Amino acid sequence: MKLPARECVASLDVDAQYTFTPACPDELPVAGGDGIADELNRQAAFAGCRIGTKDAHSPKAHWVADDTSPAFSPLPGRHMDIRWPRHAVPGTRGFELLDGLPHPADYDFFVWKGIEPDMHPYGACYHDLDERLSTGLIEFLRTRGISTVLVGGLATDYCVRRTVLQLLAAGFEVVVNRAAIRGVADDTSRHAIAEMIQQGARFIRDSGELEPAHD
Repeated sequence: MKLPARECVASLDVDAQYTFTPACPDELPVAGGDGIADELNRQAAFAGCRIGTKDAHSPKAHWVADDTSPAFSPLPGRHMDIRWPRHAVPGTRGFELLDGLPHPADYDFFVWKGIEPDMHPYGACYHDLDERLSTGLIEFLRTRGISTVLVGGLATDYCVRRTVLQLLAAGFEVVVNRAAIRGVADDTSRHAIAEMIQQGARFIRDSGELEPAHD
C-alpha cells in the first residue's frame, strides 16, 4: 500500500497495555495481546508522528463488575453502557504499556481514557460516549496536516473499533494493521472488522505491505 509523504502519516497505538494480555488474567486478558509491540514499532517507522493511548481507570469505577452484576451486563448511565472487570488501574502492572514501546512522554501526543469513575469511553477521540468532549486528538492531527492514520492496538472489537470509526468520521484515511491488533472475542472482532471496512477503513496484513512515498 502506497502511503502519502511521511509528514502526513501518523501511527496510533491504542491501549497497548498489559491489562489486555495474559499477564493480567484477572483483568481483560486478550490472547496474543502481549505480542504486538514489535509490529507497532515497525508501523511507526512509516509515520511522521506517533500517538499513544491508555485506559486509566479508578479501582472504584461505577462500572466495575461484581458477583451480582457480572461483566458485560447492561449498565444504565449516560457515560457508561456495560460492566467490565476492574482493569488498567494506574500504578498496577495492567496500566503499563507493553515492553518495547516508548514511554508515554516520548510519544508526540498521548491520551489517557476513562479517568472519571462514572465514564467509560472506548474511542481515543472523545472522553464521552456522546462524542461531544474531544480529547484533542483530532485537532492535533489536523494541526499537523495528517491525512492518514496507521492503527494498531487493543482490543479490536472495542477500543480499536471505536477509535477507527471516530477517525473515519473526522475525515482521515485509516489503515488498520491486522498484525498489530488482537480482539476480546472472535465473533465480535469479525463484526468489528466488517464494520470498519464498511465505513471505509483499509486493512493490511502487516507493515510489510506499506510502501513509503518517494521524494
